[in-house]
Amino acid sequence: QVQLVESGGGLVQTGGSLRLSCAASRSIFSSGNMGWYRQAPGKQRELVAVITRSGMTTYADSVKGRFTISRDNAKNTVSLQMKSLKPADTAVYYCNAEILNPPVHYWGQGTQVTVSS
Repeated sequence: QVQLVESGGGLVQTGGSLRLSCAASRSIFSSGNMGWYRQAPGKQRELVAVITRSGMTTYADSVKGRFTISRDNAKNTVSLQMKSLKPADTAVYYCNAEILNPPVHYWGQGTQVTVSS
């Protein structure tokens, strides 16, 4: 049922750091791109970062320079290192896997990140 499992969310103060992890099945992890999305209160879900199978990364402008996405192919995990956190980063963060041929998305259940002022 739950094919992607996030962990690492919590409460931090402005300027703090947090590391999110996502564990995926081998078949899902090895077959497509991995990414992180977030949905803040009252806002639409947005892409935060994505990493391809080859390791190429893309970041939303709002997190560029502060967040780092990485993947561990041996452990079938993808991580999001979050630094210099701001209250605007407060959101539920979702792990995502995009599989091609045919394209299909898999989602984790989300982990709450709260950044206090």
